[in-house]
Amino acid sequence: MAKESSANEQRPCWFVGASFGGIRDQTIRFIDNGVWENGYTDRYLDLVKSVRRGDRIAIKSTYTKKQELPFDNRRLPVAVMAIKAVGEVIENLNDGRRLRVSWERIDPPREWYFYTHQRTVWKVEHGQGAQPDAARALIRFAFHDEKQDIDRFRNLPFWRDRFGEGRRFAWTRFYSEVADKLLQYQDDRRPLIAKVIEISRHPGPTFYVRDRFANGTEGDLQDFCPFSTFGCFNRDMSDIRRQFVAKELAIFLNVQAPAPTLNKDEDGIPIVNPQRTWLFAYEKDRKPGDIDALWKLFYAAIGLADVSDGDVGREEFVRSYDQAVGVRMVGVGRLSMGLYWIRPWSYPPLDRHSVKYIQETLGEQVRAKLSGKEYLELRDRLLERFHEPDAPVHSFPMLSWLAYSGNGPPPPQPPPSRDLYTIDGILADGCFLPRDVLETVLGRLRSRKNLILQGPPGTGKTWLARRLAFALLSRKDEPRVRHLQFHPNLSYEDFVRGHRPVEGRLELTDGPFLKVAEQARNDPGQDYVVVIEEINRGNPAQIFGEMLTLLEADKRTPAEALALAYPRDEDERVHVPPNVYLIGTMNFADRSLALVDLALRRRFAFIDLEPTFGAPWRQWMKDQAGMSDGFLRQVADRMDTLNQAISADAGLGTQFRVGHSYVTVPPETRIEDPQKWYREVVD
Repeated sequence: MAKESSANEQRPCWFVGASFGGIRDQTIRFIDNGVWENGYTDRYLDLVKSVRRGDRIAIKSTYTKKQELPFDNRRLPVAVMAIKAVGEVIENLNDGRRLRVSWERIDPPREWYFYTHQRTVWKVEHGQGAQPDAARALIRFAFHDEKQDIDRFRNLPFWRDRFGEGRRFAWTRFYSEVADKLLQYQDDRRPLIAKVIEISRHPGPTFYVRDRFANGTEGDLQDFCPFSTFGCFNRDMSDIRRQFVAKELAIFLNVQAPAPTLNKDEDGIPIVNPQRTWLFAYEKDRKPGDIDALWKLFYAAIGLADVSDGDVGREEFVRSYDQAVGVRMVGVGRLSMGLYWIRPWSYPPLDRHSVKYIQETLGEQVRAKLSGKEYLELRDRLLERFHEPDAPVHSFPMLSWLAYSGNGPPPPQPPPSRDLYTIDGILADGCFLPRDVLETVLGRLRSRKNLILQGPPGTGKTWLARRLAFALLSRKDEPRVRHLQFHPNLSYEDFVRGHRPVEGRLELTDGPFLKVAEQARNDPGQDYVVVIEEINRGNPAQIFGEMLTLLEADKRTPAEALALAYPRDEDERVHVPPNVYLIGTMNFADRSLALVDLALRRRFAFIDLEPTFGAPWRQWMKDQAGMSDGFLRQVADRMDTLNQAISADAGLGTQFRVGHSYVTVPPETRIEDPQKWYREVVD
């Protein structure tokens, strides 16, 4: 990594893109030629000219992710910035276009979360801006290989309600997923129109979906836009009717997120006048391209919120917005409400309540007519304010809630992580083990303090480890559960303590295990759990070191304390407090480590998990997916036959059996065509 000298310690760092206007990634060419080039002729010129020789620079790529994240993102998209190369500027050619750089490639790229920037050139300065601590942490991450403290970031005010302990505005996940699913109807709206007509004819909603043609006659809808789809359940009618429409659309679109309660007095979601539900005029009054323009904006808005190239995305959004806002029956207020519905965390609603709050509380003037460029500029200014720790509001959902309620900030939704959680909770969540087995497992964890769940892939080891931790704590208390994953390159220095680069020098730094132990030691009235995924993929004896001895249940006292391999002083002695518990998972089929050290086996209780396709599994699938018992028995028989063949195969064996997780659906996932679903799983 690039080193930081005292001379450039306070100088700005530059995070730059390597793709311009749809041109493919230029990272390799830049590194090979020792350059960085601004691919635009009309932007960033003065900013690039201000770069000085000796400034540190990094090539970044920004995007969003929903899966394979090192924390629970609740299936919401997370902003990610991958660092692909770092270096030092050797020369600025002063044309606003070109820099000469001494590069060091980062392969694979390192991913940084939350505090990101979509535009091509980002100037980050030490201790400045709305988030000075975040800027410093990003610089240390990029140029000194320091790990990001993800828990701290996700609990900062700007991200806490989505990814931290705030857990407010759960409805936003449902709205975002509805938008995602609607994208498939951009080119063929006929199935969507048919569904809207069907819902309108139900005796409950009774909303009007007739179209008026050029000759004055009336008939069924001929076309429909995505924002008006949201208007179907965001119109001023009873909460029960709104919930019915939302659930019907969710089933049609195969939305996995649970439909929210939609209480207009509590959610703060802007709703439209029932007489002006649609964002388009009757056929006799609309132009041929009006509804297409709304679909284009819908697509561009999701792209700007979720996709990497910020400059291209902004240009497309501005073009689409300016065309859509001119459509008859639209206007800035209603269009902004539609943008807020589809991406509540990305776009401000400009209904009359929200505009009043923005102007009176945040001091931002909002003109009645805004171009696409002006709308994004307003959005950017508001987002900048939201990042300030003392800001009165930290997100668009909170802004809308405050604007509608006129009260103080809403209390956090009672999170599942704070509810009482016991074995009953594990069973209700979909565990297929008998209660007495779970009681035995939890009892062994309490007595031995160290437990390993082992079994073939797909037997729910990770799923159960997490819930056993919560049951031990009696609550789904995320801050007291630390999740880690072992891999072949993990060392004692990474896990316990070692020298790490900090601000250009090596410092003795505690690893995650010692940090949890210290937290537990300072909070003796609470239990803490470390969950270690794939514990056999590293070398446990090497990673734990003397901790392996200190883990024993009868050595959890100061009298048994030992000196560490890297002591802070010669008198330092460390012990593992009794309120720290470890749960590991081990995949039988993973042969990256042939044998687990016997010393580890002696200190952990081992629990075998088996593929389970019995009555509890069938009942879960019937309740959650709506499948018949006969079909599920066929699936169970086929899986059992397959596993028997795998077990009998000399080249495979029992460790390669297929676990039940492969054919188990998440909660409230209705499967309309079980045969098709099963074929897709097998494929």
